Order: sequence, then C-alpha cells, then structure tokens
Amino acid sequence: PPNEWWSKFQTAPGADIEHLGLNRSGIDSVEFHTQPSPRFHGSIPAMLEEVKKHLAENRRVLVVTPNIGEMERLADFFTEYGVSYRLGSRTRGGESYADETAYFAGEVITATLVKAYIPDGTVLPDAGLAIFGTRDLFDESDSVVSRPQRQRSKTSAFLSDFRDLQVGDYVVHVEHGIGQYQGLKEINQGNGDAEFMLLEYAEGAKLYVPLTRLDLVQKYRSAEGAKPTLNYLGTAAWAKTKARVRKAMKDMTEELLKLYAQRKTAQGHSFPADNEWMREFEDAFEYSETDDQALAISDVKRDMESTLPMDRLLCGDVGYGKTEVAMRAAFKAISDNKQVAALAPTTVLAFQHYETFKQRFAAFPVNIEMISRFRTAKQQKEILQKVEAGKVDILIGTHRLLSKDVKFADLGLLVVDEEQRFGVRHKERLKQMRKEVDVLTMSATPIPRTLHMSMVGLRDMSIIETPPKDRIAIQTVVASWDEKLIRSSIEQELDRGGQVYFVHNRVDTIWEIAAKLQELVPRARIIVGHGQMAEGQLEKVMFKFMHHEADILVATTIIENGLDIPLCNTILINRADRLGLSELYQLRGRVGRSNRRAYAYLLLPADIELTPIARRRLAALKEFSDLGAGFKIAALDLELRGAGNLLGGEQSGHIEAIGFDLYTQMLEQAVREMKGEAEPQPQTQLNLGLNIRIPAGYVPEENQRLRLYKRIAGVETEKQLTDVEAELRDRYGDPPVPVQQLLQYAALRLRALEAGVTGIERKRDLISLKFRQDAPIDASKLATFVSSQRGAQFLPDGTLKFT
Repeated sequence: PPNEWWSKFQTAPGADIEHLGLNRSGIDSVEFHTQPSPRFHGSIPAMLEEVKKHLAENRRVLVVTPNIGEMERLADFFTEYGVSYRLGSRTRGGESYADETAYFAGEVITATLVKAYIPDGTVLPDAGLAIFGTRDLFDESDSVVSRPQRQRSKTSAFLSDFRDLQVGDYVVHVEHGIGQYQGLKEINQGNGDAEFMLLEYAEGAKLYVPLTRLDLVQKYRSAEGAKPTLNYLGTAAWAKTKARVRKAMKDMTEELLKLYAQRKTAQGHSFPADNEWMREFEDAFEYSETDDQALAISDVKRDMESTLPMDRLLCGDVGYGKTEVAMRAAFKAISDNKQVAALAPTTVLAFQHYETFKQRFAAFPVNIEMISRFRTAKQQKEILQKVEAGKVDILIGTHRLLSKDVKFADLGLLVVDEEQRFGVRHKERLKQMRKEVDVLTMSATPIPRTLHMSMVGLRDMSIIETPPKDRIAIQTVVASWDEKLIRSSIEQELDRGGQVYFVHNRVDTIWEIAAKLQELVPRARIIVGHGQMAEGQLEKVMFKFMHHEADILVATTIIENGLDIPLCNTILINRADRLGLSELYQLRGRVGRSNRRAYAYLLLPADIELTPIARRRLAALKEFSDLGAGFKIAALDLELRGAGNLLGGEQSGHIEAIGFDLYTQMLEQAVREMKGEAEPQPQTQLNLGLNIRIPAGYVPEENQRLRLYKRIAGVETEKQLTDVEAELRDRYGDPPVPVQQLLQYAALRLRALEAGVTGIERKRDLISLKFRQDAPIDASKLATFVSSQRGAQFLPDGTLKFT
C-alpha cells in the first residue's frame, strides 16, 4: 500500500523519485491506458460540460484544486450549474488508506472536489476515472507565485527561486560563502517562535539566517557535477575569493565596455513617431496582441525612434508572434522611406517568411522580394538592380543577402532570424552592419552567449513569454524504443488528418528507419530529408511536406528551425539522449503550432544506462513542457554545459568559486559600475522583536514558504510588495497576523532605505534609528521632534533614540 511505501521512502534523506517512463528489460511492467485531460483555460462552463459527460459515461470524476479558496469557488460554480459534487480530502492520519478508498468508492457517482497538488490531470478509461488537475482548469495555478514581476534586473529570470531546494544542497550566502542547506528551524526568541534557515559550514559550523534576509542566500549552481568546498565561517577567505572574481570581471567588463561605448557613440537614424498608416497596419492584425508582444513592440518602436542604432534581441517561444513584431518594425521603417532586409538561416525558412510578409502586407503598397536559390541567376540580377535603385522595400533571403554584390539604396532595418545558425564570417559582416543600421534579432532559444550579453545589458532584450490564446502545451513522453508505441502514435496523428516528424540523426541508417516505419504503418506516405542531400533536393522534400504531399518526414535535426506546419502535431525523436537541451527544445517546438494537442516522444534504446547529464536534460524537457519554456531551457542549458565555456575558460573557475547566481549578479553590478549607473546598495537592518513569519498552517509546503520569504526579502518597490500580498490572499486566503507583520516589516524596510536609515532596533519601549551620513534629513524638523518628545535624544553617531 502507498502509505507503507512512503514511510520506507522517507527514511532515506535526499532520495528522490524520478519518472522518465523508461522500461528496463527483465522487470515486469504494469500497463494501463491513459488519455490527457483537456485544458479549459479558465472556462468554467466548458469544464462543467466535460464533467457532466464523464458522469454520464459512469466515470468517477476528481477535480483537484490547489487551495481551499479555489475549492470553495468551484463548489459555488457546481451548485450554480446544478452539477452534483462532494468535498474530499487527502487524509492526514486518523483514517487509514482503506477508509479513504472506501469513501471515494461510494455508491453514487458524483464529482469529488479535492485540495491536492496535481498540476496536470489524466483520464483512465479502463478504471472509469477522470482527474482534472489544477493547470487544466486555469492556465497556471503554480504561476501565481512564480511569475516574476517585470523587475529592473534582467538576471532575475535565471536565478533560482528555491523551488527545488533540498536538504543537503549547496547554497551561497553573499557575506559568508558556500554552505550546505540543512532545512528550516524554529527558534523561540522570547516573543514567539521565529523561523530561520540553517546553513552548515566547514567543520560543522552553523549559521542561522533570518528568513527576512533570504535576499542574501542563493542556490549554488555551477558547471555540472562541480562539488564546491565549504567555506570556514569567520575567516577572510570568502572575501578574498570575491575580490579575485571582481578583479577578473573588471578586466572582462572593460573590454565589453569598449564595444558598448562604440555602439553608444554611433549615430543611427531616428525614425518618426507612428503615423496613420502605421495604426491602420496594426489594426489589420487578426489576433489581439499578448501583453508581452505589446511590450516588445513598444520597446522596438522606442529604439527605432532614438538616434542610437537599435540592437535588440527578441526572445520568444516558437510561434509566439515574434514575426509580427518584426513586421511592424519593418512597416515603421518603410513608412520613413527606408529599406528593410530580413535574413533567415535556410532557404525554406526564408521562403516561409516571404509568404508571411506577402500575406500581411497585401493591403499596402509595399514591394517585397526574395533572393534565394529559387530564383534563376537572371531573376536574381533583376532583383538586385531594383534593390539598388530603391524599388524594393523589403528584401528577404538567406546569407546571400550579406554578399558584396547586394547594395541597398537606403537600408534602415535589418531583421535577423536565429542568429546562432550563421557562421563566424557572416556574424562579422552583421557586426559591421550593426554600427550603421537598426538590427532586430529574433530567437526561440537564444544560445547562452547571446543570452548572457543581453543579461548584462550590452544588448537590449525583449522576452515574449505569454502564449497565444488557444495554444495548448505539448504532451512530452520519454520512452524506450517500442514498435507498438510508435505505430499507435503515428496512426493516432494520421487518423486526425495530421502529419508526423520522425527525427533520426544518423544519415547512414536513416533509410532503414524509413523502411521500418513503412512496415509499421503501411498506409503512410513517407519522405526522407537530411543535410547531405543536394540543397535543391532537400528543399523539394521540405516543400512536399509543407504542401501535405507526404504524411511522415523522416529527417535529421535539419528540421530544427523555422518550419511552420500547423498540421504536423506529432514528433518522434530517436536517440534523444544524444541531443543537447536547446536542440531537443527546438525540435519539440516544430509541433503544437495550432490549437490541437501536440505530442513529442523522446525515444531511447531499451538497454541504455543514461548519463546523469542526459537524465537531467530529459527530465528538464519533461518538466518544462508548459508553454513559454524556451527561456528557462536556455538558462538550464547555460547551467548544464557549465557556464564556463560561455565566457571563456578563465571565467569558469570563477563561476565555480562563487556559484552561477552570485556570479551573474556581480557581473551585472560590475557592468553598471563601468557604465556609471551603479548606485551603492545600502542595507537596512531591522530588529523589532516581533513575530514575523509565514506559519506552516497558512502555507504548508516548505519550499513554497521559502520562495515567498525570498520574494518578500527581495522586493524593491511598494508595488511589488502589494503584488505579493494580493497573490498571498488569492492563493491562501487572508494572511494571519505574523504574515501581516512580515509584510509591514518589508514595507518599513523600503521606507527606511528611502529615508537613509541603516538600522531600526526596538528594545521593549525604546526605539533606536541609525541614519546614514548622507541621509536626506531636514535638521529643523529633527530638532523639533527631539525637543517635543520626552526622553528623545539624537547622538553624534547619527542615532535617534526615543520611546
């Protein structure tokens, strides 16, 4: 029974369960049919219809909610729509497992609402059970706490938020160095219990960190497998390490800064503000923009209207509307009589952009041309003459655009898609162009290096994280090679009129695989494409597939980029353990481009033992199957490859010494200093002797409490604080007194920082305020206050004491 199993499991500290769905030979496997539950995107009526349907088919229905408040809200809806339900619970002692199963196996078939953590539901047809998870009902129940505000800091999207912090993990305390996390401990301070984070250092030294100062603690991450040595408390070693890293950073940032200075002194073209035509072009967009898209568009316009040349990186998941942002930028450039060049890594992708641009600009007098091998030499020559004469507004093409014979009459904007796919020579040419014209680079998984440059503010970056309205997350399955599974997954796709990608990255055996698939699914029309074919032949294959003249495309990873085929919603990737994380992510992004549920199967040989890295990659891909994960994937890839080879070898030693999170923060700070933007970071210590904590009764899960503490400790504005409070109320109900006091404590800290107060201390009735030397104080008001308060005094060291 599960409870026995759990009790055995919990005696092993640090053990974890990992499910990748791999079968090992010689071990009996249990098989049962499952279907994914539908996603309702917050549409309650649709969900209730589905519940009624399952009940009518005599299935038990379990609806899972993340908290009591949500459960009560759903109960109201069930009542309002006349659907019978009952409230269930996960038992906590008292009842046995058998009592609980008996409760759920009651006579009457009704829906049961339970509070539990099941993000994604499933339907078990044979067992007559349908489970709706928290993310099926509303898009991202978990995101209420995890969605970061638009912070000042670009690094925040990367830094760990303690979601996965386990006892025994290494952490970095900014002031004390690397220690090991030993859990949360309650200590009675005379006025009620307070919770502390317990860290263990070298020779068993212990450090108790107040949870109001979690902004000083980060998870230690560095190149894979690197085991750090614990620091000694109370020695100067950690300060020396930080100083060494800071010195190396200074040298590196100086070099980067030269680059940056050149960009800042360059004079670009300043485009005028939007005109009537621009507004008309925007109104013709058939969808409504997502928030992120709207933000990216305004960022791009602001850049174009400034006198500095634009150099913006636009990251957005596959199919999240980056092209629309690029097309608006293009329209803005054309409105000012400038030409636009759009550069794509492959001919097929260039052709797809050409079609998209033609369609979107159809109602406007804009001349769009494409230069690629689809054009004869004679046609190419004509197009180039037109471009030079200024008769072509938008020219789309592959790196052929960068050739010396392509001369523009007046180029104003260059759009680059997937820059990481271009070679060094082409990138150099782009670098020269960057100095003169506005450049917009689009990427779905930015490679770590470009990512890092953007993080430290040397390139401007816009991120589109919100998926289009009807997009559904891709169901990702990791499985051993199994002919039954392969046959059923292909047939399921063909039955709904769709197409299938099969990725096999070995050219020598690709035809055997194609023959095997033909044998498994005789009715399928199969074509093969790989990078060693003549380019013209490969393009023919791609076009055939695009025009649905074939059902299955068996290909190497050349399909990784750009192909946009809404009908193709199943991808099988053979030997997924041999591919990098960004590659796997890009490949998976080829499917799920419409409102149909898409499937990605990552296939591995049955007898393989995975390396820890491959296991983490596959687990990450499974974990990040939610929409908009490209950015997180790039961040994880940064970690998986070891951030060292991103910045050159000598930096990797520094990352190992202080951990990736602190390294990134210090780098951001170093760049700010070099740019003269750095303001010293004042700190305020508050010691009020109050009960300020998040009780376990209010937020039961320890990791969730840690994340909340860290967010509250890291707030930089009143607005961020009110957002956190609103989320707390929404998720967990009204905060109890200790939580209210914790929020007031954070608000007081922000006010104290503003007023130049470095410390506030309360001892019984006596309050001491310590001011910074440069605190903005009105001396006359301070004198009035001291004279009007009995027993108040202002000491020479800047301390104000009063009762």
